[in-house]
Amino acid sequence: MKASVDGRVIAQSDDIVSCGGYEYFPRSAVHTEWLEKAQKTAHDLECPHGVQFYDVVVDGRRHSRAAWSYEAPRREIAQVGGRFGFWEDVEVK
Repeated sequence: MKASVDGRVIAQSDDIVSCGGYEYFPRSAVHTEWLEKAQKTAHDLECPHGVQFYDVVVDGRRHSRAAWSYEAPRREIAQVGGRFGFWEDVEVK
């Protein structure tokens, strides 16, 4: 499976975890150099799983909050710990 934006592959792996309608890639499969931590919103701070959103920045183009990971996932979604999900401008297929 691949996660792509602007014709660039951000993540690629066969080790995918599906949860809540999203696909999660292992950290080792993600070009983390293209991710910049986004400032947490009040809504983010309320998340019981410790969500951290990231802007995806590829070739100077910023895709705000297009990736996320959970810093402290609770037991019901523990399988996505240490992984990244993508949405909005990022195509996952």
